[in-house]
Amino acid sequence: MQLIAGLAPQGLAACRQHLTEYTGMAHLYSYFPITDPTLIFFVVLLIILLAPIIMGKLRIPHIIGMVLAGVAVGKYGFNILTRDASFELFGRVGLYYIMFLASLEMDMEGLRRNKWRTLIFGLLTFAIPFVLSYFMGMTLLSYTPIAALLLGCIMASNTLVSYPIVARYGLQQKPSVTLSVGSTMISLLLALVVLAMIVASAGGHASVWFWLLFIAKAAGYVALMIMVVPRAARCFLRRYSDAVMQFIFVLAILFLSAALAELVGLEGIFGAFFAGLVLNRYIPHVSPLMNRIEFIGNAIFIPYFLIGVGMLINVRLLFEGGSILWVVACMVVFGTLGKALAAYLSASLFRLPRTSGHMMFGLTSAHAAGAIAMVIVGMGLRSGSGRPLVSESMLNGIVIMILFTCIISSVVTDWAARVITLRDKQLPSESMVDDDEKILVPVKYKEYATRLMSIAIMARNPKLHRPIVALNVVYDDTNMRRNQEEGAHILEQIQRYAAGSDVPLQTQVRVAANIANGIKHAFKEFQASEILIGMHMHEDVSPKFWGQFHQSLFNGLNRQIFMARLYHPLNTLRRIQVAVPSRAQYEPGFYRWLERLSRIAENLECRMQFNGRVDTLQMINQFVQNKHPNVRAVYVAMPHWNELPKLASTVADDHLFVVVAARKGTVSYKSAMERLPEELTKYFKGKNLIIIFPDQYGDDKSTMTFAQSQHTEETSAYDEVARWIKKHCAFLNRKHS
Repeated sequence: MQLIAGLAPQGLAACRQHLTEYTGMAHLYSYFPITDPTLIFFVVLLIILLAPIIMGKLRIPHIIGMVLAGVAVGKYGFNILTRDASFELFGRVGLYYIMFLASLEMDMEGLRRNKWRTLIFGLLTFAIPFVLSYFMGMTLLSYTPIAALLLGCIMASNTLVSYPIVARYGLQQKPSVTLSVGSTMISLLLALVVLAMIVASAGGHASVWFWLLFIAKAAGYVALMIMVVPRAARCFLRRYSDAVMQFIFVLAILFLSAALAELVGLEGIFGAFFAGLVLNRYIPHVSPLMNRIEFIGNAIFIPYFLIGVGMLINVRLLFEGGSILWVVACMVVFGTLGKALAAYLSASLFRLPRTSGHMMFGLTSAHAAGAIAMVIVGMGLRSGSGRPLVSESMLNGIVIMILFTCIISSVVTDWAARVITLRDKQLPSESMVDDDEKILVPVKYKEYATRLMSIAIMARNPKLHRPIVALNVVYDDTNMRRNQEEGAHILEQIQRYAAGSDVPLQTQVRVAANIANGIKHAFKEFQASEILIGMHMHEDVSPKFWGQFHQSLFNGLNRQIFMARLYHPLNTLRRIQVAVPSRAQYEPGFYRWLERLSRIAENLECRMQFNGRVDTLQMINQFVQNKHPNVRAVYVAMPHWNELPKLASTVADDHLFVVVAARKGTVSYKSAMERLPEELTKYFKGKNLIIIFPDQYGDDKSTMTFAQSQHTEETSAYDEVARWIKKHCAFLNRKHS
């Protein structure tokens, strides 16, 4: 008793301490789950910020971190957050964004070239998992035939959850990625069609008229998107250049397409993907608009979607044992096996490297919100006996299967992307080392500056990581200060535009007594390789088409000069037509201007037509095929330069007409070029135009030092005096004789 009495105070204190701790924890737990929208958004942002940092240290793909974070903070984890309407909204937007970005970044020319490969891979990646999952559901899981069909649809489709990994490595244009994205939509479309058959069969509506109406609605939807959206995009992007308005317009098209797809009986993710295909042509990969779209999606919407998917996963079921482990194992093994067989079989048939097979398997093996949407549709259906088509074990198994397939997909895709990057990594070639590319863009007018900058961004080589130089030259007169302020404002605008494309930019406001000389001196100071300058928009400004200023410029420089006049934004142009003089291939700057135009056409994904002599066209074709095989180029013989006016009838308002000119005394110069200003003014009025003066041999007048220029001026003066003396001496000799 004494012992008990001695221990009693201590035991009481311990009980009191435990009770206090328990009460404190209970009080702390009363704040969870968080329901305040502000705090929910803060926690989500914290996850988006910290998950890549932590996962990066663990060498785990960031996407897995987002999904696991969603598991941890969800009601099946630590119950920190409530999956409120914001996760439903932003999650749906994020899913649409993944599909939209995948189609927007697709290499459309590569898809056209590989359309049969894409179709074959799409059929295989649908059929093999579908058949395996169907028989697995019938035999191993004892599902009804309709439930097994639904499971086959879920496992045959896939979601491009790991696509952001591909974008981070810059491999969007790889054939394996293009095939995977295209096949994803084929398998999804087929799965949706089978799902529609299941829904119609369960509801007793599987009649011929139902399917005829479904096909008619789907065909009308596709026709409406193809006919209306491109015209609307072209019209809007031409009229409005405001960055916010363009971004909102693109999002409006995205969600309109998704809503119409759901209206006709297709899933919204199919509509989002189709919207990207339609708008792919009008949003170049290096444009500021594309940069904004990717930034918003990767920063907010896509992470929100991944966290929301994680919050649906009940990991506790795995520790309860029983049939759920068997269901999850069957789904993961047979579904993943089917996708792997389809990927590696297709890679073998197409004779692609094994790493391409890894990439194809990684991208097509994940299941996410598409599977959840299908299983939710199945939950509302009843079998013939009146029982729900989707049992609780099937629902839980599919949700947990999503976690495992997302992990498998992310790990395999990240590993394959690294291997492909190392495989295709090339040492800098000699031509790249010697490439002195540095584009100088003189700007004067605010409304025209961004169009010149868009040409420079499209034409530059991003692998060199060299800045573009934007220059504003003002006269040294009484209005100099005011003009300097206006020039600085224009350059600030251009700086924001270039920053939207992650393009480095150098700027300078320069004071000069002569604008052309100011540009020449800046050309030397920045060690530029070429000049991109605008032409006036009204042909009656000067009796000469490009004016005395431009003549002074290309007469004083032997380096390449692009003179541009654009009435429409560059991304709304459908075709580039190039007039090339005979013997142009013998000019030293032949490959420089050809490289710039090929880059522009490749970034715009538009056709390019070369007009010139057959021998010149053969050289151009050889270069394009070797260096830029994705450019869709056609070649039309133009026997004589006098036929230049005939091309005017083939140049539409949404075409870009390019004339490769030549300076006097060069090998490709011809007397017919003297009429070029008058012909362009008369026949190509109102057309988008670029005139190119290629590189020539010899030192530029602008590259002389000040002492050299002084010496040249003195020598010229002495020569003039010597000629005058010699002339008069000869006259006196004749007179004396």
